[in-house]
Amino acid sequence: MTWSPDPDAFLGDLEAKPAALRSLAPRLEADPWREVQPTDRTLFIGMGSSRFAALPVAAMLRADGRDVVVERASAVAVAPAAPGTLAVAISAGGTTPETVAALARHRDGGSTTVAITNGEGSPLAEVAEHHISLGAGEEAGGVACRSFQHTIAVLLAVLDARRAADAAHRAADATEELLGDRASWLPRAVDVVGDTGSVFVLAPDERISSAEQGALMFREGPRLAADACETGDWLHVDVYLTRPLDYRAVRFAGSRFDDDVARWIDERGGRLLSVGAVSGGVRYRGDDDPDVALLTETLVPELVAADVWRRQA
Repeated sequence: MTWSPDPDAFLGDLEAKPAALRSLAPRLEADPWREVQPTDRTLFIGMGSSRFAALPVAAMLRADGRDVVVERASAVAVAPAAPGTLAVAISAGGTTPETVAALARHRDGGSTTVAITNGEGSPLAEVAEHHISLGAGEEAGGVACRSFQHTIAVLLAVLDARRAADAAHRAADATEELLGDRASWLPRAVDVVGDTGSVFVLAPDERISSAEQGALMFREGPRLAADACETGDWLHVDVYLTRPLDYRAVRFAGSRFDDDVARWIDERGGRLLSVGAVSGGVRYRGDDDPDVALLTETLVPELVAADVWRRQA
């Protein structure tokens, strides 16, 4: 596997987010899914950030009464390929071997197949009946950041193309605001997270992709130990770590368990950086809208990770 990390280029990728989202919005409004016929079951298949991005949209579709699951492309026990199944494989580069193999299995088994990639002519696109481009542009820093954001937006269009386009426009404004105001919040955020220890990232289940992506940014860039947890589940599985560790967490607001988590961390001397619609946290325009939050909030850990990574370099 070839990986050419560049912290300065990664920061440039983040700063290009608003323009990229605004460029994507008209394509979303035109409905990238218009040629894909509805099926009885939908599978989203991917690895890493590609899989993370599918998790919240799959939950929305299930809440709408649809049969939707998200699978790791590397899994062995998987849903069978069959007519009546829509297999959507996601890979920014379109070359992830596990994802290509999983979609080929579905194609050969009679499933309707869709490839979502960030370019044309990839192995994944070649095995699919339909191809949807993310239009995120080249990510020169070597980290999937804009492509992650665009994947969520493209998948939101499965629910409603106009809703997805509107969310992209509003997220572009929110992202621009966070970037423009970073001098007012980033130094404190870096101080809370630190640059040597472990970082824990929490989010409500409906935006669990943000926690997973945020933790990955700390691992992939500055190589900090980082893990993700669903906010409510944190009270059952990760609360135990607040006593032995110098506990530092980023929490995306919106869970009914937010106050309980904050209390435990505060009582045990930990540090908590809140992001979103809660007092004392990092705020941005539209952070009380779930679609805007879903598309915007990961910029906070991304910028923190970029800052730490650049100073390491």
